[in-house]
Amino acid sequence: MPPFVYAAAFVIAAAHIVVGALLKIRSSGVVFQTADQVAIAVLGLVIAGVVLLFARPRLRVGSAGLAVRNLLGYRLIRWSEIVGVSFPAGSRWARIDLPDDEYIPVMAIQAVDRDRAVEAMDTVRSLMARYRPDLHAR
Repeated sequence: MPPFVYAAAFVIAAAHIVVGALLKIRSSGVVFQTADQVAIAVLGLVIAGVVLLFARPRLRVGSAGLAVRNLLGYRLIRWSEIVGVSFPAGSRWARIDLPDDEYIPVMAIQAVDRDRAVEAMDTVRSLMARYRPDLHAR
């Protein structure tokens, strides 16, 4: 995970905690309760958690198959289940193609990464050729 993601999550959480702690320092005409302070701090922690969640996607290629970790799930797709990998024009991220026109999105390889996404797809395809030479990567 890139260091700036940790920094962003820390700044968001710290800012909310500090604002929550300072709510009752000076009267502004609004009456803040302790519950308001706690709620702002908890909200900051939740937002920081969401920021970290979006940095979670991973793709690992190994002899057992492709291990995909997206926002909320993890799945190991065995080589025998895989038809190929693709990055269709106009899509936001790559995908693993399965039989019967099904697929699993690979959020770790995103279109916004441009050259890095191209390199990642080339790497995945070369590793697929190594582990499953009978597959024709698209």
